Amino acid sequence: MQTTFTPEQLADPGIERANEILRTCVHCGFCTATCPTYQILGDELDSPRGRIYLIKDMLENARTPDAKTVQHVDRCLSCLACMSTCPSGVHYMHLVDYAREYIEENYKRPLFDRMLRWTLSKILPNPTLFRFSILGAWIAKPFRFALPGKLKAMVDFAPKSLPSPSRMDDPQVFPAEGKRIKRVALLTGCAQRALDTDINEATIRLLTRHGVEVVIAKGIGCCGAVTHHMGKVDESHASAAKNIHAWMAELNGEGLDAIVINTSGCGTTVKDYGHMFRNDPLAKDAATVAGLARDISEIMLEIGVRPVEKRNLRVAYHAACSLQHGQQIKLAPKKLLAQAGFTVLEPADPHLCCGSAGTYNLMQPEISAELKRRKVDTLEELEPEIISAGNIGCMMQIGSGTGVPVVHTVELLDWATGGPKPAKLG
Repeated sequence: MQTTFTPEQLADPGIERANEILRTCVHCGFCTATCPTYQILGDELDSPRGRIYLIKDMLENARTPDAKTVQHVDRCLSCLACMSTCPSGVHYMHLVDYAREYIEENYKRPLFDRMLRWTLSKILPNPTLFRFSILGAWIAKPFRFALPGKLKAMVDFAPKSLPSPSRMDDPQVFPAEGKRIKRVALLTGCAQRALDTDINEATIRLLTRHGVEVVIAKGIGCCGAVTHHMGKVDESHASAAKNIHAWMAELNGEGLDAIVINTSGCGTTVKDYGHMFRNDPLAKDAATVAGLARDISEIMLEIGVRPVEKRNLRVAYHAACSLQHGQQIKLAPKKLLAQAGFTVLEPADPHLCCGSAGTYNLMQPEISAELKRRKVDTLEELEPEIISAGNIGCMMQIGSGTGVPVVHTVELLDWATGGPKPAKLG
């Protein structure tokens, strides 16, 4: 794609990177075949190719974003299926993230949208506030009929119950059982700490059982993904910087072999810290942290699981977009489940997004609901006994649309190697 940015514009690192990405696009349209919003809406501007045209025009002309451009960019899930499909290697993730940053800085949204986005940016990264917000949603449920669509979605999102805070999420060290083969730091997350404490506990048990010392570093918190994808750069970088400082302190102390992440949406962001901080004094440390980041499935595939009892159960595996497209991890979780003795089933269209996508199900509830329906249908067609996923957002989204138990992959691996049966299985 030909671009016409001026030398003055290209002096901006964001524009320079956008120009590099735009020039790799050859208009082939392969991306439309796997784009969830294009499949549902049938509008070229709701495809990656269409959004690229809109973003190019907005950036080249340095114009104030219009409502039409903002609407189509907002409708993007950042599922990144287009990046898996693109034959030209267009790095759509960096382009749409910069477009969102540009929109956040140059576009004044309607009051309700500004209030909603501000509220989500403050609540979701904070487990304590998130818990209080769910209590508020329970109180609001009887009045759901009177709420606007997006507030209804927030009330509907609230789970029926909340676990007590887990002390295993506090800063501490969990020693390896037997000979120590690795020392890793675990990202405990933010929403996950409020919604499902079983995931981190299962991860710690699984790792220590296989000879890995696990550190919960003092000072870690939200990875920054929620605000990053809203274009709120200062907030996302502040969250990420805290993690970088905390993990570098561990690395420079007793050392780390990896930073383990069990929420794939967070993993995609942490692995991109090097890019996010490329023009920052923290650039070197950020790149180091990004290089250490591993999904739990990557670490366990390297170590190998040692099942104590084969669980002959039919497991439908849902490939989270942030895992299969954002991190290009497609086989590891399925291999691990099979090694643990489960019968692994995969839907006919594994690229289909479930519609969770961070805050997407709260800000675009209609599109999200249709994607959830389609995803649940493809999974239930397999007649599974369990649905497995590697991302808390996907688990909540799919779980709200099916009666089949939805568990994290790591919970099944923990169970198969001597841990407790996941509570979700009853």
